[in-house]
Amino acid sequence: MADDFHKPTQFSGSKFESFQGGDDPASISRVAHETAHALLARVREDPDPAVVDRLVAYTDEHGIDAVAELWASATARSLPGALWRIYLVRLLIRQDPQGTALLYQRGTEVTVAIDPVVAGVAAPTGPDEIIALADQILRGVFAGDFAVALDRAAAFCRVVSIGCTSVADDYESTESARATELTTRALRFSTTAQEFGSCARLWRSESLD
Repeated sequence: MADDFHKPTQFSGSKFESFQGGDDPASISRVAHETAHALLARVREDPDPAVVDRLVAYTDEHGIDAVAELWASATARSLPGALWRIYLVRLLIRQDPQGTALLYQRGTEVTVAIDPVVAGVAAPTGPDEIIALADQILRGVFAGDFAVALDRAAAFCRVVSIGCTSVADDYESTESARATELTTRALRFSTTAQEFGSCARLWRSESLD
């Protein structure tokens, strides 16, 4: 058993880099879609709480690369692409819950949208609340309304994106490198939010492949 275990891959909170695919994109795409559909269909048909809990915590034990090998190369607006991004966002949250909570809280303070309500994070938002949200969203993928889970993930990403932009403005005159890093992160979260939103609409129209 010990030989099979490896520590989860670590990512910095500012990175959304994809994993490289193999030499046969068509084969990789086929496997990604087949595994995503098979897993989701089987678990949602009989959402045993113990099974759902294991899937939520899967990358904690096996590492994000185990999921990436299956789904990271899938297009963003696809079922495997959506699953990959939800697992990745959860990992980023768990690696820096304090920093993520601060960015999210700032976002709630400056946004005029209803995204904080849609995301459903308890207020005031601290590390524990932000970790709980990540698990709730992923649990909703397997044992709830999948489109709602995607909408919550999209709302969360939008709030964090706005928070990143706001904090970047604070640093602009004193720490330009930090401001640039936060602006880049804001763009990545904003893009991911758009991708989650598109997947939610496709799922509701039964078109998410």
